[in-house]
Parts: sequence; C-alpha cells; structure tokens
Amino acid sequence: MLVLGRHKDESIIIGNEVVITVVDIRRDKVRLGIDAPKEVPVHRREVYDAIKRDNQVSILEKEYRIFQESLNSENFGTALEIICRNQENFGKNRELDKITYEQIDCMAEGLKY
Repeated sequence: MLVLGRHKDESIIIGNEVVITVVDIRRDKVRLGIDAPKEVPVHRREVYDAIKRDNQVSILEKEYRIFQESLNSENFGTALEIICRNQENFGKNRELDKITYEQIDCMAEGLKY
C-alpha cells in the first residue's frame, strides 16, 4: 500500500483520469473530492462490500433456481455441477442450504444408470 501525506486542497492523481483532492480536514475526519470518468465506479468501502455481497447472493439464488429446475427435469449432471461450483458457499447462503444430502444421493443414483 502506498501511503501519501496531503494537506487541504492538495491532490493525488491515479492513472491519467482519476484525481483525489483533500477538500477538508476536521479533527479525525478527512473529506475527499474524487474526480473520475463516469465509467469508473467510485464507492465507499462499506457500500462496495454491500454491492458485492448483494451481487453474490443474486448469483447464488439464480444458481439455486437452475439447480431446482435441473432436479425437476432429472438433469442430475447439471445439478451436481452447480453443487461443485458453489461448494464453498454451503452454510453461508440460505438458498444453497436448501439442498439436502438426500437430493445429492438421488442425483448420484440417477447418474449411475
């Protein structure tokens, strides 16, 4: 991590298009002005983390719907592929937690034939 000291009204340039300026300094808070092109997303860390988390949940919910459709149509290969692709998310997402060991066993049995 690069650490730079700046005073009020001084700037830092990132690349050729992003300029960060110290607008105000009050006690333990620094106000920054960020000038960046519209196509460059700029977020506070907590907002970025929330967006990332929401996007991941949306993807997992879509995966779960595809998983359920695969089970209903007895396309066990696709269902198992979804399980393998999302293994690290088991226990972290309420949608994936709905997948039971019985369903996995049924899929494995279906693939044997």
